[in-house]
Amino acid sequence: MKIEQNILRLKYLLSLFKLSTRELIDMISTGLKKPITEQDLFADQIDVSYLKRIDKIFNKGLHYYLDPKSPEVSKDASIFFRKQKFGVDLNIGAKKIVNQFEEFKISLSAIAKLSELNIERTLPVYKIQQDAKQVATELRKQLYPEFKTDQKEFLKALIGQFAAYNILVFEFVETWNKKEKANIDGFFLNPNVIVLKRQQSSFRREIFTLIHEFGHFLINEEEVEQLEISNMASHKLSAIERWCNDFAYYFLVGDYDNLIQNIDKADSSNDYSFEIIETISANTHLSKIALFTRLLFQNKISQNNYKTIKADFDEQFRLKQEEEKKTREAEKLDGIKQGGSVPKPINSPLLISTIQTAFYEGIINEYDVCKTLNIKPDKLDNYLQ
Repeated sequence: MKIEQNILRLKYLLSLFKLSTRELIDMISTGLKKPITEQDLFADQIDVSYLKRIDKIFNKGLHYYLDPKSPEVSKDASIFFRKQKFGVDLNIGAKKIVNQFEEFKISLSAIAKLSELNIERTLPVYKIQQDAKQVATELRKQLYPEFKTDQKEFLKALIGQFAAYNILVFEFVETWNKKEKANIDGFFLNPNVIVLKRQQSSFRREIFTLIHEFGHFLINEEEVEQLEISNMASHKLSAIERWCNDFAYYFLVGDYDNLIQNIDKADSSNDYSFEIIETISANTHLSKIALFTRLLFQNKISQNNYKTIKADFDEQFRLKQEEEKKTREAEKLDGIKQGGSVPKPINSPLLISTIQTAFYEGIINEYDVCKTLNIKPDKLDNYLQ
């Protein structure tokens, strides 16, 4: 069966995702004895089975390709039209996530305007010429929440504080069996959207990513990136990335930086100042490896000692994952049901209040509320009172 498609819409997606025709054909021809041709792809009438394969890549829904309206290539539409290079070579999974939240950002902005809500940026734009420590100290007084020892609760508290200043923070969750996992930790979209990858096994990493992307928000520099802690000591980082890393460190460490400054050298003679590092980590939610990386950046630990410590942390993490895998396999053999519920993203209070107002104003319906907030209908009364 063939149907008429709007070829310009397919070409728009290729441009948006920076995919060549050849790359797309190779992706959608997997498993076929007779590969799809370029002529098949751009015919006015396209086989529905081909269109379904195309949509497995882009997840737009079949109606998207049939819409006669041609999409406009503009900088307002996507960060991929505003910026050519990113902190990582984005895979298709990452591009889909970024596109999903870009479209949601535009949709939410329209909903807010119709509801006569102001969710525009309220904090000033800073410059990287300004001292990151000074800016962090200043904003920490405004935005740092009451410290919570539970890392997830502290992350929630940060997201809540940011919401009070019209900064929207979203999480995306990837299931363990997803084929094309996004190779990113987070990103900032102008004017006020930060998106984080849920780090279920390491909320400390997610907290640092949030504050790093908050740094990008402050200097109004969009970025999509994967944060590698060990690279943070590199003197080859761009001025922007160095500023955001420094800002994140000083915002989170607060007065505990004095303990770091009091360390002369971390080596075997003082057990690498491990007790001090553990104390700081427990009271700031900066990971121990992030703190050792800071010592490396300040030349307070040798490269060899740092590598030894990092290798030890990596081995501990590997053993932990191995143990968890063995536990799952043993439970499977015992007939214990595997899996469990997928972690739910944390909803920003700013998102919730915007959606509530839009509902009360008649802009959206109950279905839209449930879909946007990722809640079941029987939980609706908890949000609409």
